Amino acid sequence: MNLKSIGLKNIKIQQSSLSQKIFNSTSKSTIDSAQMYQIIQILVGAVTTIEQICFNQQATPANLTRSSRKIYSWMKFLTDERNLKLHLTSTFRMQQISKEILSKYGQKSIQLMIEFTNLELLYKVKKSSGVVNIIINEGFINASDEVLQALVKSTLFGKSQDNTRLIRSFANSEEYSDVLLELDLIAEVSAENPQGNFYNLNELFDKLNREYFAANLAKPRLAWSQINTYRKFGHYEPAKDRVVISLTLDDANIPEFVIEFVLYHELLHKYHGAKWVQDRKIFHTKDFRVSESKFKFYQEALRWLDKLASVKASKRQP
Repeated sequence: MNLKSIGLKNIKIQQSSLSQKIFNSTSKSTIDSAQMYQIIQILVGAVTTIEQICFNQQATPANLTRSSRKIYSWMKFLTDERNLKLHLTSTFRMQQISKEILSKYGQKSIQLMIEFTNLELLYKVKKSSGVVNIIINEGFINASDEVLQALVKSTLFGKSQDNTRLIRSFANSEEYSDVLLELDLIAEVSAENPQGNFYNLNELFDKLNREYFAANLAKPRLAWSQINTYRKFGHYEPAKDRVVISLTLDDANIPEFVIEFVLYHELLHKYHGAKWVQDRKIFHTKDFRVSESKFKFYQEALRWLDKLASVKASKRQP
């Protein structure tokens, strides 16, 4: 049965209201636990309502229209307390950086609204009624102050070569693509089936677990994505203890060691965890990189993935 796309009339209004609440809450100080709990309750309520609407129509959030699905995924992403904390901290940092830059350039009178969201672009600016609204891709919640400064200067004063280089460099990082892929997958992984058309993730996990973890790593939930992804080929979700591998790799023309390497990389995220440094999550620590380099087909796998990413990217629709 083919279901028509489900559009939600008020979801954009809900998102705008929530973004304004987050901005107001982080205007003077980092948010306290009571405020965070209140925001989580709003998010959970909105997400639950959306999921119930889909259920009543014998559908899932994957059946939402593209615009509604992106906002739903953003709200669902923020129901994870760790994601919300990072989002709030980054909003606060962005406000402080903006105030410092405006003060330096003698433009304290400019009123700002700042929001991180599930955006197609890296960033955009809206100006109305004396307010400058800076809208930034959610992927930048892991960015350094230097990158956030570049975003502020680019949105308020126009692009420069140095700022554009900083922004694009971070947008090509795994810290950035991790967030975007997680957002993409929230509504798309409709069934957790480790058996693909050509490769079985359970079998590959058992092999890697014996070879690299002395069979001591607890098996996470394993799933193929329901979509082809181009930014990244795998993702580990700590909150769900789930590894999702891109459907792009379930291809008879791709050697098994390539899928093994992507799966191994994501299992290392489970094994090593993330390290917090100055309100930033560092995923690829020195220990992580040492472990990663022990994969026996390390260089060959990297070459394959570089080639695959460039070929797939060239085939994407404009």
